[in-house]
Amino acid sequence: MRPIATLSMSLEASQITASESELFQAILSDTADEVVAVNLDGEQLTVLVETIGGLSEPPAVRSLVKDSVARWLQDDFLVASAVADEMAAGNLSLRTAEVRFENTLLVTGETVVSVVPAGDRVAGLATDDEDFVATTREKWNSEWNDATEVSFRTPPRSEIHESLANEIGEEVDADFRAMLNSVETTRDKGALNEVGMSLLAAANNEIQLFEISKWGEDTGLASRATYSRTKTQLEDSGLLATEKVPMDVGRPRLRLLLGEELRGVDVDDLVEQAQKMMVAAPA
Repeated sequence: MRPIATLSMSLEASQITASESELFQAILSDTADEVVAVNLDGEQLTVLVETIGGLSEPPAVRSLVKDSVARWLQDDFLVASAVADEMAAGNLSLRTAEVRFENTLLVTGETVVSVVPAGDRVAGLATDDEDFVATTREKWNSEWNDATEVSFRTPPRSEIHESLANEIGEEVDADFRAMLNSVETTRDKGALNEVGMSLLAAANNEIQLFEISKWGEDTGLASRATYSRTKTQLEDSGLLATEKVPMDVGRPRLRLLLGEELRGVDVDDLVEQAQKMMVAAPA
């Protein structure tokens, strides 16, 4: 994350050097009032969400963004599920507006902070002028009322982990967590995504395809058809293998197993090794 030079909440305060998360934490920690965040880009909003999640008692934040930012957030499972967590907890509301944004602002009950990029630095410029703060809040409250609410398809991360641990097994959830923690993004369409990682976590614990795909569909992570297609792709790349499990009634089910080259690989290294195998696999 790029460094920022910030001014504290007093206009006469001296500049300090900090990270974006430190700037947001200073603002959110200093108020119990609802905060209006205006025109943050995707990376800034990601940092804001991480900051909210790290506070024991965060203020409620209403974030007004461009439609392109909302789409960007939803393209990455790691980001989208974290945003969904804070939305479900009532800590964050998100709306899109067609209004022409001119500045990036964080507006508290007492302060307006303008986030101003300047090369590889950003200044947090603040005023606590009562009339200006009141006028600014009124303007963006009005825009908020006319804006479109954003609903996320991605389920909250905490709900995903809780249901996976309860319905499939704590060991599977622990492996899934470790795999997610080993990557910075799932935005790359050619890389292993959350569905693929959940399949590898299931295979590492020899779970049936039926069980993990039903769980994924029930939680809203992905459809059974998506799980089936992804399983086939990973199997073709040598990441997965399957064995038939006879049933008393109906067709046999498939038990998921790791491919031979992945067996014995530490779970923290599993995704990296799997990515290499996917790249090396013939088209």
